[in-house]
Amino acid sequence: MSETTFKALLLREEDRKTLAAVETLKLDALPAEDTLVKIDYSTLNYKDALAITGKGKIVRSWPLVPGIDFSGEIVETTNASLKPGQKVVLTGWGVGEKYWGGYSQFQRVRGAWLVPLPDSLTTRQAMMIGTAGITAMLCVDALEAAGINPGSGPVLVTGASGGVGSTAVAILAHLGYDVTALTRSAAKHDFVKGLGARAFADDPSWAEAPRALEGQKWAAAIDTVGSRVLARVLAEMNYNGVVAACGLAGGADLPTTVMPFILRGVKLLGVDSVMLPYEQRVRAWRRIATDLPMPMLEQINTRTVRLPEVVAAANALLTGQLRGRVLVDVN
Repeated sequence: MSETTFKALLLREEDRKTLAAVETLKLDALPAEDTLVKIDYSTLNYKDALAITGKGKIVRSWPLVPGIDFSGEIVETTNASLKPGQKVVLTGWGVGEKYWGGYSQFQRVRGAWLVPLPDSLTTRQAMMIGTAGITAMLCVDALEAAGINPGSGPVLVTGASGGVGSTAVAILAHLGYDVTALTRSAAKHDFVKGLGARAFADDPSWAEAPRALEGQKWAAAIDTVGSRVLARVLAEMNYNGVVAACGLAGGADLPTTVMPFILRGVKLLGVDSVMLPYEQRVRAWRRIATDLPMPMLEQINTRTVRLPEVVAAANALLTGQLRGRVLVDVN
């Protein structure tokens, strides 16, 4: 089988520039890890787009196959917990950053990074969910663990037309929450409304620096943007409000004050899916299989691309031309 050839999108660095090209490789070019997976699908995430275009310091090892998540079937493994023919999903662990990732028809990874796919999900559905979907589910879990429920009041989702945001809207609406969305683009309202958003918070004030405290509006929020947007979200939270923060599409800074925390008891919860312990990953995948309405996946996933189309899609994502999720069919 070592003579088997396959296609992969490979990133190389030349003169401090990132070059991306689909190449033909043999299996012996793959990393020396314990499990070989035949990949069915991957996805395009914000982090992937930064890596592919070289616009973010994401790649830590050259050359690299990007793609921070994938789903597929185990071909061979020496991991006692896995077996050939098993359907699996991988998200995080530095794959697509430090380790070779999902934009490939085959990949070798550590078996400990793989989660057996719930029986109710296909590999296609798993990547229609992907890292973004699991992150959204973890954000909802964080809000609920902090005491938020559908009766608590309005929940704001920022970046609601993106991968994490759109999935969060769909999950929250399915669970009965009153969801308000921030999209910054009226053209995306119909898409987000179709996922369950009841109202939109878009207005010019989001471009302005907030006061230390603004009028109370939200019982909870899921923020994918960071920076000034997150600062305003915190300033507008209800007393004892809860914010789950998981993204920095608008910047990594946070120009705020301690006022929301010490005068309103606001809680800011960080959500990470990259280094999440195995058991929590299993629980998240099991829960999303029931709490994300599967018919909505087709609405959330607005585009499917092949390997030669990934670079163009990455550029489109970074310039705000895409909405929802992008599925990558590596075959």
